[in-house]
Amino acid sequence: MKYYSYYPGCSNADGGAKSYGSSSEAVAKALDVELHELEDWNCCGSSPYTGVNELGSYSVAARNLALAEKRGLDLVTPCSSCYIILARTNTHLKEHPKLKAQVDEALAAGGQKYNGTVKVRHILDIFANDVGYDAIKAKVKRDLAGLKVAPYYGCQVVRPGPGFDHPDNPQTLERVIQSLGAEATPFPLRTRCCGASLIVSEEDLAIELIRKLLEDAASNGAECIATVCPMCQTNLDVYQTRVNRKYKTKFNLPVLFFTQLMGVAFGTEKKALGLKSGIIPADKVLARYTGR
Repeated sequence: MKYYSYYPGCSNADGGAKSYGSSSEAVAKALDVELHELEDWNCCGSSPYTGVNELGSYSVAARNLALAEKRGLDLVTPCSSCYIILARTNTHLKEHPKLKAQVDEALAAGGQKYNGTVKVRHILDIFANDVGYDAIKAKVKRDLAGLKVAPYYGCQVVRPGPGFDHPDNPQTLERVIQSLGAEATPFPLRTRCCGASLIVSEEDLAIELIRKLLEDAASNGAECIATVCPMCQTNLDVYQTRVNRKYKTKFNLPVLFFTQLMGVAFGTEKKALGLKSGIIPADKVLARYTGR
């Protein structure tokens, strides 16, 4: 059994990516990974908060690190944005004494203290490098042979370095997919941005970025996309029909969390995987593996 502190993040706990949270927890249990959710955790602040109140953003993120430090375990999250915010805060507090002093003051006002001993990890890193591909393969009950999956990292989880994989040519997600028996299709744009929250302020720009990603996946034979990021999943899934309307395309690619695919292969209870939560139905693509 491997033990970690667990930070679900707002999207995975109560937001639009609840299926990511539930499938991550179910898959972790199947792999003998015990995730201890932080008690009284708060939002990491996400990327926009840094531009509004830099000190505030570091302080709210550091509070989660302080809570995790009390347990003495690595802090794991499934969300790419949470991962990058928490890891960045951790690094900056070590590298910038003045910032650390200001954050310490803010934490002290709330009865917290952070000494800088926590290691922030993404759940893909845990499954790939701590659990290992052979152990993943050993848990497979429904081999996903014949399923063609485009592995989509997004722009955050492997950047900035040094991280757990190469920033431009990562392989961990491909190897996880292959461990399930599926085929990881070529996906040259797999670390490109999906547009993220630009979908709100610069919709046309974001829609064009999404179109390029869908075209890249489809042209390489993918039947579905597997991602590690809640924002990426939302943009590619929710706005796929808008891309089709604008560009007269016919994309119909289910966009799944990689943990959902793992759960299908492990024979995990369907309810925990939330396969019906997507806008683009995954039923047809996964029918031969789920019995639907």
